[in-house]
Amino acid sequence: MLEALLDKYADEGIASLETPRVLKLRPFDQIGALVEIINQVFGGKANYEQAVQEVEQELFRQDDSA
Repeated sequence: MLEALLDKYADEGIASLETPRVLKLRPFDQIGALVEIINQVFGGKANYEQAVQEVEQELFRQDDSA
């Protein structure tokens, strides 16, 4: 699931991750409805938002070894 979110980010930018509406688009619509995905895959909206925040942090984290 996170890999698909990263693919959306690569295709459409960070704004696509910042709203749960992205889960209504392909390939997510093939998995289930938005509410089903948030509840069953992520365990609720708060967990979904936390996962997105962690993905964003990793995407923009600067390498300390540079």
